[in-house]
Amino acid sequence: MTLPSHAEIVIVGGGIAGCSTAYHLAKMGKTNVLLLEQGKLTSGTTWHAAGLVGQMRPNRNMTQMSKYGIELYASLEAETGLATGWKQCGSVNVARTPERMKVLRKQVAMAHSFGVECHEISPQEAGDKYPIMRTDDLQGAIWLPGDGKANPADLCMSLAKGARNRGVKMVEGVEVTGVIVERGRAVGVQTAQGEVRCEVLVNCAGQWARQFGRLAGVNVPLYSAEHFYIVTGKIAGVHPMLPVMRDPDGYIYYKEEVGGLVMGGFEPQAKPWKMDTIPSTFQFELLDEDWDQFEILMTNAMHRTPCLEAAEIKMLLNGPESFTPDGNFILGEAPELRNYFVCAGFNSAGIANSGGAGRLMAEWIVGGEPSTDLWDVDIRRFGSFTGNRKALAERTGETLGLHYAMRWPRQELETARPLRTSPLYDILASKGAEFGSKNGWERANYFRPGVASSPSPSGGGQGWGPAAPTAAPIPAFPQRGKEQHQERPPYTLDAPGWLPWMIEEQKATREAVALYDQTSFSKYLLQGRDALAVLQRLCANEMDVPIGKMVYTALLNERGGFESDLTVMRQAADRFMIITGSAQTVRDYDWISRHIGEAEHAVLTDVSALYSVLSVMGPKARELLGRVSPDDLSPEALKFSWTKEIDVGFARVRAARMSYVGGPGFELYVPIEMARHVYLALMEAGQPLGLRDAGYYALDALRIEQGRRAWGAELGPDETPWEAGLAYAVKLDKPAAFMGKEALRQAQGQPLRKKLVTLVFETPDAFAWGGEAILFKGESVGEISSVGWSPLAGACVALGYVRGDSANQAHAGTPAQIELWGERVAVTLHDQWPPARR
Repeated sequence: MTLPSHAEIVIVGGGIAGCSTAYHLAKMGKTNVLLLEQGKLTSGTTWHAAGLVGQMRPNRNMTQMSKYGIELYASLEAETGLATGWKQCGSVNVARTPERMKVLRKQVAMAHSFGVECHEISPQEAGDKYPIMRTDDLQGAIWLPGDGKANPADLCMSLAKGARNRGVKMVEGVEVTGVIVERGRAVGVQTAQGEVRCEVLVNCAGQWARQFGRLAGVNVPLYSAEHFYIVTGKIAGVHPMLPVMRDPDGYIYYKEEVGGLVMGGFEPQAKPWKMDTIPSTFQFELLDEDWDQFEILMTNAMHRTPCLEAAEIKMLLNGPESFTPDGNFILGEAPELRNYFVCAGFNSAGIANSGGAGRLMAEWIVGGEPSTDLWDVDIRRFGSFTGNRKALAERTGETLGLHYAMRWPRQELETARPLRTSPLYDILASKGAEFGSKNGWERANYFRPGVASSPSPSGGGQGWGPAAPTAAPIPAFPQRGKEQHQERPPYTLDAPGWLPWMIEEQKATREAVALYDQTSFSKYLLQGRDALAVLQRLCANEMDVPIGKMVYTALLNERGGFESDLTVMRQAADRFMIITGSAQTVRDYDWISRHIGEAEHAVLTDVSALYSVLSVMGPKARELLGRVSPDDLSPEALKFSWTKEIDVGFARVRAARMSYVGGPGFELYVPIEMARHVYLALMEAGQPLGLRDAGYYALDALRIEQGRRAWGAELGPDETPWEAGLAYAVKLDKPAAFMGKEALRQAQGQPLRKKLVTLVFETPDAFAWGGEAILFKGESVGEISSVGWSPLAGACVALGYVRGDSANQAHAGTPAQIELWGERVAVTLHDQWPPARR
């Protein structure tokens, strides 16, 4: 087919992601679409995919996406006349260990909450459904009757035909060699057959997506790994409707194919494919067999299905597939280039996810923004540093193996670290800090005692501001020996070994003073004549405030949902410092900058790396600062939510009176080169006051206790201020119109779809981690979004959304339950907690 000189939308890549995107664009009325494939359709990774199709994903929106994909695959053959190989054979997931069985029970509860049919079954019942499986060492299993399998190549060709039937043009044998960029926008592509101009470009290039993205300066952080499965001859007892079976403790999966088995898996230590760049001629090709790499999977498979010992092994297939740094795929408009979209990086789950992902991409392209919260897969979660090839190769060796490995709560990835560090990193490490990683930043999660830490807090005292409530007694959790305190406690599903240490950090924050290094905050300067006008248009709160004032505000989309929540300091008439979450650096910068009009005089600059943030929290915070600063920090001189520049030691810093954890506190914005000096000055002066280093686990638990919302947990594009209980951060009557205002007006006073509540656990023995289903009157009504230990309650306290009738009822101690690892635990629901909010 001759290339046209123009198409409204050009899609690069003819695998299942590209064909699904084309199909859904056509269904939405976009027929002037051109798909270009460098080889033949499916010739990249689609043709050798295993074809397992499951419904369950880690959250509600992603699960709905997968459910839609299954509905599509079940109906596609009738629409196009091309077989897809779709069979709703169900799936069995088995557990070898008690810990894995707990995780499967949590999946059952989540499935019920998400509307997916899922049942816990016994080992014997699992064996009845999968007769060739050994079951004598199993703890149990779950059964998902709606899951199934498909033939990837046939499915892709059926999507392609559905797209063509609606007018999409698909041209094979065309390698795209360049992207035409004008005024920060993708406006066309270059090929050996000529140029094609367009309004929108979509990168669906699969494992080529990273190197194709680099042609236009777009970061698509993915990397290929060698990925294996065997294909057997016919095996007695194997039939077309044999369920898909997954044994994650053995890292393996199975599906039936032509009376035999396809058995593959995700070995704990993967083998990155040492090929960069990948040649365009790598089409319908495989890599060499590697039985040594496959050995652990084969050994576990012969244990689980002894029939493999005598089965004919037709081949060991080794086909490279791409993986991302966090194991989630990549969707959305590139922050570097307008009208350039990406749909790639499916981490060996492209067949299961591409049906729904293609629809989401089409909605995003046509509607200008996604119709639902896609933060987990949004391309803007990645900074440019994630494109480093050495780091990607090392991380891919880890993330592939984590697909089936036991994922413990708050388990941290270990490769390609440390990278982004605060000036205090080495000091905190020497004092026993155990670090986690957020957007590449190393952040102290907690401090191990017995290393070189500050003394314990001295208890109460005459601090300024209201006194903290008396904490409930701390339960006697198991203590580890002093020698073991030097080590990181092992991961667990139960109360963690670091809990007593974190509680001491919480006590210091509530009773004395604690210091948190929050340098990882994202920070921007918005400057210029029209800076205020931009903020007034984007922010739901009133931004025309006096110089020195801080404003907490929502950034809303047109649906009234949170695109972000952030704090803004007015530093001058035309200069504002914006503070937002560590993970949102690229996303929030993109959102704000794309809404600055071409005629507006306003410049947004990312200054995250220029300032450290040291949070001094607790009733003795002002007394501590008074020992290192001559400036007046009394409530009269520095009111709550105001800032001013002060001297600290030899440094000049900006002090903000505020506290994310509730109670008295200050945030110090310190030039990065002065951070070490300021920290040491505070530490020296704070010893008599019981100053203690504290980490993000304590910070997070205390903010949950005080009902402080976090973006990405309680707040997102699908939640409105009315639902989140943040009406105070919205000024509907401010003179300036703002994005989302009309949607909020229409929703005001209407029944809520969902409502954020606080859950207080009735027993100190139950320790939850988040994501647990909430049960009201025996029915699933939502999930926990955040949870932490509360010294005030003497038990866990959580935040979560309830839906349906419960969202429109008042809660002030309403009895309810959560599902915790298959057990029902009593909680009470509260619209506001603690009752006397500080």
